[in-house]
Amino acid sequence: MPQKTPLYDAHVEAGGRMVEFGGWDMPLNYGSQIKEHEAVRSDVGVFDVSHMTVIDVQGDGAGAYLRRLLANDVARLTQVGQALYSAMLNRSGGVIDDLIVYRRADGYRCVVNASTREKVLPWMHEHAVGVALNERDDLAMLAVQGPRAIAVCGSLTGLALDDLRPFSAIEAGPMMIGRTGYTGEDGVEIMLPGEDVADLWRRLLEADVPPIGLAARDTLRLEAGLNLYGQDMTEETNPFESNIGWTVAMDPADRQFIGREALEQVVEAGAASKLTGLVLEAKGVMRHGYIVHTAHGDGEITSGIFSPTLGYSIALARVPAEAQGSVDVDIRGKAVPARLVEPPFVRKGRVLVS
Repeated sequence: MPQKTPLYDAHVEAGGRMVEFGGWDMPLNYGSQIKEHEAVRSDVGVFDVSHMTVIDVQGDGAGAYLRRLLANDVARLTQVGQALYSAMLNRSGGVIDDLIVYRRADGYRCVVNASTREKVLPWMHEHAVGVALNERDDLAMLAVQGPRAIAVCGSLTGLALDDLRPFSAIEAGPMMIGRTGYTGEDGVEIMLPGEDVADLWRRLLEADVPPIGLAARDTLRLEAGLNLYGQDMTEETNPFESNIGWTVAMDPADRQFIGREALEQVVEAGAASKLTGLVLEAKGVMRHGYIVHTAHGDGEITSGIFSPTLGYSIALARVPAEAQGSVDVDIRGKAVPARLVEPPFVRKGRVLVS
């Protein structure tokens, strides 16, 4: 049976169309996916992301532990409240998961994907030395995203969120608010006790913040060029093949994080493939699994949608590293012209492709 977040009844009451996602019953939409997408791009919306896995890492060895466990370097988090994005790798350099790590006064907080919980937790415990790992299943999580998100959340919480820098967080009692998100718009992700989340959800809706489902979350993140774990990156792909090579901290050279040796070989030889953006130059919609024909060999669509903001189909695709420019996408046996571009496609309401 799928698990339910503390807001399950609130989603049903709001007209949410519930579907199973990552082992959870979650709202796909509350009516119009397009209207939900546009609300976040132009104004504000709230997502229930309580299915995400929150793990606190504490103890004298917490920093050293995460410096070995993650490809990015938590030593960069020099102040309480700072956050960074990283990949957790296997020994072959493949991506076990992508996550956000927050520096706290008594350690660190990791927020990982719901769908990877069953492999991430054992992996973290396997390598745990000198640390205590505490899965915070008592917490719920809301993402409030859009141009009006900071103003609304600042008003409701009484906190000066305008002063909060991107990829940083503030804690107020049992609540943590991070200026992060998965939409390409400004906003926050709020972690708070599960028993308190229904009240905050209600107050957000009363403040004219519409609820947003999984369908709009996917179109928003893809327009923003953000990867979806399990599609755009997996344990079979390394960060350099997944357009997140910038998260790998190879310096200092003596930091022996898991997967480092494999990535050093990739750096020396060069990645054979790359994850890049794609825009369709004719009618049609690109979908996951469609073949991309390039002058240097075939690739594959990892994520594809019809973009509500742009009015045409966009995608992320893994293609040969040398590929560029014009390509063809096989859509139901027909070669449809497309063009490789650098993601993102849309950020902060601005169209970044032509």
